[in-house]
Amino acid sequence: MSDLDQFIGYMVGGGLKENFRVRLTVPSQQVQEGAFVVIESGDWLFYGLVVDLQLGATDPRFADERETRLPAEIARLLHGQTLFTNLEVLPALMLERGPEPGTPAYQRWLDAIQAGLRDQPRPRPVKTVPPHHARVRLAGPGDIAEIFGKEEGANFVIGYTREQEHPVRIDLGKFVQRSSGIFGATGTGKSFLTRIVLAGLMHHNVASVLVLDMHNEYGFDDTASDTGQRVVGLRTKFPSRVRVVGLGEGALIRGQPPDFNLEIPMSAIQPADIELLSRELNLRDTTPTTLEALVNTFGREKWFAAFKAMNQETIFDEEGKRVPHPDSVAAWANEHGVHPMAAEGLHSKLRRVFNKPYIVEQPASDGIAEIIKALEAGQHVVLSFGKHEGDLDYLLVSNLLTRRIRDAWEHKTNTYRTSGKDEPRPLVIVVEEAHKLLNREMAAQTTFSTIARELRKYYVTLLIVDQRPSQIYDEVMSQLGTRISGWLGDDDDIRAVLSGLAGREALRGMLARLQPKEEVLLLGWGVPMPLPVKSRRYDDNFWNELQGKQGKSGKKSERELLEELGF
Repeated sequence: MSDLDQFIGYMVGGGLKENFRVRLTVPSQQVQEGAFVVIESGDWLFYGLVVDLQLGATDPRFADERETRLPAEIARLLHGQTLFTNLEVLPALMLERGPEPGTPAYQRWLDAIQAGLRDQPRPRPVKTVPPHHARVRLAGPGDIAEIFGKEEGANFVIGYTREQEHPVRIDLGKFVQRSSGIFGATGTGKSFLTRIVLAGLMHHNVASVLVLDMHNEYGFDDTASDTGQRVVGLRTKFPSRVRVVGLGEGALIRGQPPDFNLEIPMSAIQPADIELLSRELNLRDTTPTTLEALVNTFGREKWFAAFKAMNQETIFDEEGKRVPHPDSVAAWANEHGVHPMAAEGLHSKLRRVFNKPYIVEQPASDGIAEIIKALEAGQHVVLSFGKHEGDLDYLLVSNLLTRRIRDAWEHKTNTYRTSGKDEPRPLVIVVEEAHKLLNREMAAQTTFSTIARELRKYYVTLLIVDQRPSQIYDEVMSQLGTRISGWLGDDDDIRAVLSGLAGREALRGMLARLQPKEEVLLLGWGVPMPLPVKSRRYDDNFWNELQGKQGKSGKKSERELLEELGF
């Protein structure tokens, strides 16, 4: 019996505000929480998600007392009439399917659509309810394809339904139109899932990708920490389209030289970049005043180098008194009306930045410009931080780089809107450990917050990867279109992922009960309806399927399944 013929129950109640109730006619073990079901009602199909299973009885006595007096077969039939299981179904979409195929009414319906007298049938939000006793079945591959897209264009398989393992796709073209997030507790496979999504973006060429690779995982081949197996890097599979950039001169990534190295010129560092480090460097409230005085004295491009060159020495004057050295911080502060102790305190704390080897007065080349040029040309860049894996390095370099990118894409977009030529290429910036950059205290100071809120219209979006979504600023979380979440154990993190979504109370338990690995919940603007799926494995089969080769799994493709079922 195919999925399309397997009716599992019928409608017995419910509503739009309290969800639908379905009486199950098959053993309860055949249906799981998160199952994708279809309710057939005349000319309409209703699509929903099972969010709860509840045992019931026509009389509580039948449930409390086990029948032992009657023969087993008679007792089973009796219980089948008195004991039951109800499904609670979260309604998500409805689709007009028209009259019965082959009838005159069906042909008139098709003719009206072709003539433009009726809208083309498409899934739409549920505005009504099916009648009592409307039949309910598990969704088949045709239903999945109807809602989540067929095997065409940039529709990319992100996983499979948990019951029948039908492929579930996301539209990558729509995915990159708004910022998105991949979440999950530590050890749930976020990095592998991120690699899968990035491989899809690169394979279908829907956007350029910039990966801020804090832990050097994405460019070259790596080794899985739990299994010890080889993990293929994106550069290995896309050698001509992925460029690996190392931070600092002579950097090696996994023992291999990058395509080029990124060095930061002192002239590129702005006061805002230093203020971003307030928590990391424990800066005082007087810092902005001191920085402003430095810029007024030396200029926006020379203040950093000038401040670094100062010392905190003292000398003896002609009267034998100890006074600040002419080239000291205190001497400059006294001359320009700045509190000497505040200036010296800032100078001392900035030594951690002054001593970074990748910040130089005159780089051999403009690495930031080279990164932007590669992204504009349709290539993908993995910026590996190498041995500079501290939070200070990540905060400083990522903000510097994204500020330049923001300026470049805004300029290209404004030019395109004026002339109509050279439309900017969509860009996705992948940010790991996002809560360090986008928490409530720092979000307003970083370029990333601006990108999440405003740069969608300039073709730039974020892909946030994090294990603590609750620490990300609410305003940023609200801007995320697609959310792909693995298991989360903290209630605050679950609440953050589901914020702003319809039916979040019903989805809360589903998210908490995902398997620790290889199960994710698809949510948000980028998918037509919420759905838990088995995520794809990042292995040789994945790459064989992506590149159109015969996989080793032996599973039939979506197209083969649809052809068997007559779609």
